[in-house]
Amino acid sequence: MAKELKNFTKREENYSQWYNELVVKADLAEQSAVRGCMVIKPYGYAIWEKMQRQLDDMFKATGHQNAYFPLLIPKSFLSREADHVEGFAKECAVVTHYRLKNDPEGKGVVVDPDARLEEELIIRPTSETIIWNTYKNWIHSYRDLPVLVNQWANVFRWEMRTRMFLRTAEFLWQEGHTAHATKEEAEEEARRMLDVYAEFAQDYMAVPVVKGVKSANERFAGALDTFTIEAMMQDGKALQSGTSHFLGQNFAKAFDVTFMNKENKPEYVWATSWGVSTRLMGALIMTHSDDNGLVLPPRLAPLQVVIVPIYKTADDLARISARVEPLVASLRAKGISVKYDDADNKRPGFKFADYEVKGVPVRLALGMRDLENGTVELFRRDTLEKESVPFDGIEERITYLLDDIQNNLFRKALEHRERMTDTADTYEEFKEKIEKGGFILAHWDGTPETEEKIKEETKATIRCIPFDGDKTPGKCMVTGKPSAQRVVFARSY
Repeated sequence: MAKELKNFTKREENYSQWYNELVVKADLAEQSAVRGCMVIKPYGYAIWEKMQRQLDDMFKATGHQNAYFPLLIPKSFLSREADHVEGFAKECAVVTHYRLKNDPEGKGVVVDPDARLEEELIIRPTSETIIWNTYKNWIHSYRDLPVLVNQWANVFRWEMRTRMFLRTAEFLWQEGHTAHATKEEAEEEARRMLDVYAEFAQDYMAVPVVKGVKSANERFAGALDTFTIEAMMQDGKALQSGTSHFLGQNFAKAFDVTFMNKENKPEYVWATSWGVSTRLMGALIMTHSDDNGLVLPPRLAPLQVVIVPIYKTADDLARISARVEPLVASLRAKGISVKYDDADNKRPGFKFADYEVKGVPVRLALGMRDLENGTVELFRRDTLEKESVPFDGIEERITYLLDDIQNNLFRKALEHRERMTDTADTYEEFKEKIEKGGFILAHWDGTPETEEKIKEETKATIRCIPFDGDKTPGKCMVTGKPSAQRVVFARSY
């Protein structure tokens, strides 16, 4: 059974299949009875909770407050901002009736044709429209600004091709929606929140990201600018891991949200929105995990340390427990999540395999011989290294080790990204290199026509125009026209 737990398809054989198997075997999620939707299981949700808790603290540290808005949005709201409705129209689920009734032929229940809604309701694909309709009641004067609101919620987008965490019809996320008196304030807010996302990705997820701005083709529907963090997965594909949008005055004008400025003149407010979702779970899995299962950075691991006793008799267990329990209490007092797994319904070998698949960063095993020798077996998940170490001082060693694992995972991911990043100066060179995966830095003439041609012919998209990097002007690899700087191309999830 322990071998079955770790019997994964190898990443190099079929990366997609490896990912799907890992999500299930690590007890993160499973397919639901609703097409395109998943059930997030307790272990998977525990990781999401840690992400949510940390992000929520970071949002509040920058002055934001949480609120909640309706799941259902009147259809007419989506018609008010033309680019927005065009961007989401094909993904909307529509509520048309408000009542069921028993089937006259005795075949369960049917929709009552007499209960049709006067106006259809849309299950939110995103909340700009319902929130800006609300903000009209909140904002009257410059004294009411800025409005800094975040919502933790679920959204629904009718996806035909789904993969757990990466792309599902319903997913969990947060969406920030802010209103400002000036363009400069709104742009600063959008960039500030992108920096928050980048800090979270790198310091907590141990995922290095490239920060930049999206091209017009890849911009959020209704935004003037979309800022993004792009991460690279182990297979060389990019994953958009967080976006922050400068919305200008588009939604304020669509919903007539104005304020009286300090000169007592009416102005439309300036807006931002920004969000990350359970897609971050996919990023976490695909950045660090290996052929033995999940690998988790300690700062997001539900369990950071597990201790497994190895014993034959109840007296053996009692002696081991007496040695271990003060350590458990001391680690918990330091804020380290630890489990002492003395359950007698699973063999130690199964426990080892299970915790390895679930990515627990540090595992200790203690038997009677260890007790006599004053040692403990220590295993670190990121390197799969196992050694016998003195029990005395193990608490300090664990504290150091958790930081070391966190840093090592980021370092490995960064080195991988650097190995998989290249430049291309000609279109032929680009076509050859994009087949190998990774980020390709190349010149582009800035036109959507050239961008679309590259996408159609190579399946690669412009992930972002990076804030940092090579700013040297050049010539577009496709058309030869002038290019202000190299942009990041990649195939993506």
